Amino acid sequence: MAIAASSSGEKFVDKVGFALLHKGIVQPEIITKALAVKEREQGPKQRNIAQILVSDFNIDHDLVLREVAHVYAFKEVNLDEKILTEERLGFIRQMVESLTPEQRELLIEAKALPLRFDEKQPEKLIIVAGDPTHRALPRIAYYFRARKYEVVYARITQLQPLLEEFLRGDNAYLESIKDIEGEISEDDFEENLVDEEALDREINKSMLVNLFEGMLVEAVRQGASDIHIIPGKRGTEFHFRIDGKLKLWHLQEGTRPEAISAVIKDRSKGTDRFNRELAQDGFIQRVIDNVVIRFRVSVLPIVALEMNQKLESIVIRVLDNRKVITDLRKIGFQPYAYKVFVKSIRKPQGMVILTGPTGSGKSTTLVAALHSVITTDVNVLTVEDPVEYVIDGARQIKLGPKLDFDRAIRAILRHDPDIVMVGEMRDKVTADIAIKLANTGHLTFSTLHTNDAPSAVSRLYKMGIEPFLIAYAINLIVAQRLIRTLCEKCKRKVEKVDVAMAKAAGFTDEEIATNTFYEPVGCPNCNGGYKGRAAIHEALFFTADIRRAILKSGSDIDEDVVRQLAQKHGMLSLRASARARVLEGRACIQEVFAATTDEME
Repeated sequence: MAIAASSSGEKFVDKVGFALLHKGIVQPEIITKALAVKEREQGPKQRNIAQILVSDFNIDHDLVLREVAHVYAFKEVNLDEKILTEERLGFIRQMVESLTPEQRELLIEAKALPLRFDEKQPEKLIIVAGDPTHRALPRIAYYFRARKYEVVYARITQLQPLLEEFLRGDNAYLESIKDIEGEISEDDFEENLVDEEALDREINKSMLVNLFEGMLVEAVRQGASDIHIIPGKRGTEFHFRIDGKLKLWHLQEGTRPEAISAVIKDRSKGTDRFNRELAQDGFIQRVIDNVVIRFRVSVLPIVALEMNQKLESIVIRVLDNRKVITDLRKIGFQPYAYKVFVKSIRKPQGMVILTGPTGSGKSTTLVAALHSVITTDVNVLTVEDPVEYVIDGARQIKLGPKLDFDRAIRAILRHDPDIVMVGEMRDKVTADIAIKLANTGHLTFSTLHTNDAPSAVSRLYKMGIEPFLIAYAINLIVAQRLIRTLCEKCKRKVEKVDVAMAKAAGFTDEEIATNTFYEPVGCPNCNGGYKGRAAIHEALFFTADIRRAILKSGSDIDEDVVRQLAQKHGMLSLRASARARVLEGRACIQEVFAATTDEME
């Protein structure tokens, strides 16, 4: 095995590690730590260096395993529509269905699927795997009764959707209610006040518990970010928010909305089933497809048409740690925004502020930023209400009746922090303490609800923060939105671009003439032509002239001056950032209007 030395003189006895180091994919200190982990793991379950880097150090799976495939001469296959024909998909489904549930679990663990038999050697099975060195692959070949087999590598981003499609299993909860649906009639409703015993009978009769549990499973499998349960005239509607848009999943007719609310609150920690007149927050945790998934529950009382009804709207946020982005490069910053973001978080002190509406991905970006700066020699504290994701290496303060948000903010000043994340600057007290932290040698992250980056400066001033504190405490303000991206499998080239629409979005005549524009089509793999979302950013980096402009502003901060100075240094507006996504071929012109407003408005 090859032995190489880094510039620091450390030795790496692993040719995969050497290749990753040589290409700059992994830093020397990470390789050293990974090798130490490997040495501690003895016996048949010992992992190789690539597996340790991916699972323990959150290094990008495809970057690492692609290099492994190259080092060990595994062929790479691109799982596009040319490879995944209907015949090929049918073959995969047939092969997988021949396995026992236990054998399918091994395929999930190994992230592998049978692809085809070799044309020249019909007895040789081609197995596609995200990790071609996985120990279980010989056993998987045996399960398929292959006399010979060959393993080829495919990117996990291409393989994962196939694994979910062929191996995710049936939803047992929903299967159990298929024969029950529709049995309850309008005659089961009573016109008097809520009768708890009657509700219990209705819950048992209508199999609402299984409907609820099945809903959680399906929301996770379909990639929903939120579940909305809304009582209406026709019945109770269950909507999934997928790629930012609500989509009706199920309509429950003939069942009291109060019964559905009771089921959800009974199974949520922190909510009171019998209190129907107060807003409530709860929490649910489930193991779905062998993964622990957390759900945050929000209950709000709403107006009912009839006085005797006590209706509630319920929104459940799906917190799937598999969606947590720990690599800042995967956030999708455009070049200038990425450069100033990295520069800002590498400073020993100062504040980085994320702005945008609820659901714009602010928390996702902050978590990725924290993962970039967390090391064993810094004390990282977070104050969030509520805590959405558990961050390895950070001390996340637990709030409760005796420790509210404001008290926790004050307490962290006495807890010797190096890096602090304040979930939201919701008032002058919170903003004052966050600014104080940034001004006294701490790197501070926080969020604010404003429409764009320059207006965050005015918002802080109107909250009572002095201009000189704003000017010298802040490193960067980033406004963020999410824009729906086109499905790569079905997007279609626009043959005749609507020039008036393109110009209204801000495209120049040259850009319209020289670029290819795409539009959504729709296929079984997407949601009406869209699949996934990408972030767009407006990054306001505090240069010397911007700090001077804020200091000179006096009693009224001029946002336009700040914006013009920032754009002079390279800042893209949100609309310009969205246009860049269109020119990349990832989004359509309509999404520019849907996600942003005109800079002149």
